[in-house]
Amino acid sequence: MSGFDPARDDPYRFGTQAFYAAIGRAFVMMCAVVPVLALIEFADQRMHGRLDALAGIRPRMISGLDGILFAPLVHSGWEHLLANSSPLILLGTFVLAMGTKRFLVSTAIITVFSGLGVWFFTPPNYLVLGASGVIFGWLGLLFMRGIVERSLWNFAVAVIVGLLYGWQLVLLLPTDEQISWQGHLFGFLGGLVAAIVVRRRRDELPAPVSPVVSLPAYEPSYEPESTSRES
Repeated sequence: MSGFDPARDDPYRFGTQAFYAAIGRAFVMMCAVVPVLALIEFADQRMHGRLDALAGIRPRMISGLDGILFAPLVHSGWEHLLANSSPLILLGTFVLAMGTKRFLVSTAIITVFSGLGVWFFTPPNYLVLGASGVIFGWLGLLFMRGIVERSLWNFAVAVIVGLLYGWQLVLLLPTDEQISWQGHLFGFLGGLVAAIVVRRRRDELPAPVSPVVSLPAYEPSYEPESTSRES
């Protein structure tokens, strides 16, 4: 009897119908996120930046702690939002395809890691906005998934993402003062942690199903006894 192989028995493994369906659904959902962010940006500009002031992270200020949750929803302008849109859709699709619950949990971990890193380590008098911390968190999540889940598909995703966005890893280090490298760095670290927390364990995969062979019902054969009757 063959042993249990998660890579083989996972119904969402690469190449299955369920895999392609999950990618398709995730892509559509992530494409729908960008118009929502655009509506928020439109409202913010109509309000002359009041949403930015309310939702942004204000480092080392108690009043700025709520920005940890809301800052990824607001951007400093259309150019900022457009720059984040493509990686948001691409990386978010791969992360969401692993399941809605795992997506929500991992994104929450990344958001908190990134936000706290900004709040503690960014100099005062800054207002930090944008989804870049979450995007770098998803990048770290995809890299780590290829390691902790030991899946060829996850390794392939890590390679593709590395080729497309690996050059952006330089933004994890201190650069221009207008770029929140703290949010990028701690978001990336949060993604590494999230990949371990939400990893697909052996007992979460369906057990392999043994083939069932239909056999005809057993019917004993016999010959009726000969009987004689005298008249």
